[in-house]
Amino acid sequence: METLDGARFLSLVRGGGVRLNEQRQVINDLNVFPIPDGDTGDNMYMTLEAGCRANPGPLGDTAAAVSRGMLTGARGNSGVILSRIFAGIAQGLSGQEEADLTAFEHAMACGVEASYKAVATPVEGTILTVLREGVAAAEGSSGFAEYFDRLCKAMGVSLQHTPELLDVLKKAGVVDSGGAGLLAIVEGMRDVLHGGTAVLPLEGGAPASQAVDLDAFTEDSVLEFGYCTEFLLRLQRSKVDLEHFDESVLSDWLAAHGESLVFFRDGSIVKVHVHTPSPGDILSHCQRYGEYLTVKIENMTLQHHENHMDERYHTAGKTLGVVAVAAGAPLQQAFHEMGADVVIEGGQTMNPPVQAFLDAFDRIGAECILVLPDNGNILLTARQAAGLYEKARIEVIPTRNLGEGYFALASLDRDEAPDQIVAELSGALQETVTGMVSRAIRDSAAGQTGDYLGFSDKDILCASPGRLPALVELARRLNAGDHDIAILLSGADVPADEAAEATDTLTRTFPRTEFSLIEGGQPVYDYILLLC
Repeated sequence: METLDGARFLSLVRGGGVRLNEQRQVINDLNVFPIPDGDTGDNMYMTLEAGCRANPGPLGDTAAAVSRGMLTGARGNSGVILSRIFAGIAQGLSGQEEADLTAFEHAMACGVEASYKAVATPVEGTILTVLREGVAAAEGSSGFAEYFDRLCKAMGVSLQHTPELLDVLKKAGVVDSGGAGLLAIVEGMRDVLHGGTAVLPLEGGAPASQAVDLDAFTEDSVLEFGYCTEFLLRLQRSKVDLEHFDESVLSDWLAAHGESLVFFRDGSIVKVHVHTPSPGDILSHCQRYGEYLTVKIENMTLQHHENHMDERYHTAGKTLGVVAVAAGAPLQQAFHEMGADVVIEGGQTMNPPVQAFLDAFDRIGAECILVLPDNGNILLTARQAAGLYEKARIEVIPTRNLGEGYFALASLDRDEAPDQIVAELSGALQETVTGMVSRAIRDSAAGQTGDYLGFSDKDILCASPGRLPALVELARRLNAGDHDIAILLSGADVPADEAAEATDTLTRTFPRTEFSLIEGGQPVYDYILLLC
């Protein structure tokens, strides 16, 4: 292969997805913490798969379509960085029908540059290093096959060296999981160059089906909010003059017959999102221009019911809205009752995509929207969504766990100005201390498989065969007695009587501190302890 066109590029990317899918659980297990919260492989695969749904065309257009799909489908920090890598590659291939190796090497260098810009403080010994060192070593190859052979070899060497650059990897005895995921992708691309197939399973990135609450809209209900209508329309030459078609004619008509319009054209494909009381009229009109590739229509009254939102969240002029992320039905319900307008289901091992945040912003329709990601691995996703959204001011409060999210909602004063709220919440979070208890799934220097580990941030502070002793020792290591207020969130696997006993024990052990027990129902973490 002397040149790369759009069809070949898409085939390479899909080949990367095939190899990544085969190794995703192995990559998940490359977790620096010996607890069941590894999800790098899943996040990277679902991000890549969202881009693989693109259609082939000229190389630059195809790369851009892959990048756009990954941009809104990105999950977790690793997924966001991966999406930025492909955004840089797309930028380097912009406007090109096809590319020779020199042009492709330039695009890969653009991917390296974009990856480093994706994070505020780049850290070596991560996916960034593996990509940078691999791309540098592969330059000067005589053809695409040699380029990918050298790229894979250099990235493999770099990956094995990541523990030498990051002590946390060396202590855990693992290589960087993001780098391993990227290597799997590049190896899959190489496989296609050498004659491999690229049949990508779609179930990993496809949205899960949701059961409809039939009682939420009965025979006597009134359609208050209309229908959220989304579709991909392929313009047809038999209906329009593609080369001279003015899409503003269609977008202006849609704007006059619906609300919350999102409209863009990519070649002969038109993407539409619109709120309307009459989706049939919308679909009938647009079919004058082409035929549908996908159609999704949702009754927004059901969405209203599902999210426990009252009418003020849908009226024009709403000043402040709140989006929170939570795992566990009890905690989701509590977040709703505390004032979160939309609660996105997600957390460790189930990071929501960028698109979930964009949809939530649309559903709130406020002038300013606060976002509580409530997980360090979702923070970058939330910020990417905030950067993409243009219809409201989005402020991401850097809550890194469910305890901080609960504290932020409890402290929120909606009567204050947004700038004041952001400053006060950000400052208050810096004064909080959070500890978590989870069970070890492998032996480590801290404890044996089956032990309960107590940790804060990236530091494992204690281990015990018993869950309650681990919690009490964790509280002692975090100087719980020096704090006035403590919030204890019990996990899904903790019986109610044990959680009550844990609260009583903490109260007796640290009498100066007032402990409040919340049935969180969160997975992975048996207890989350927030000290204020």
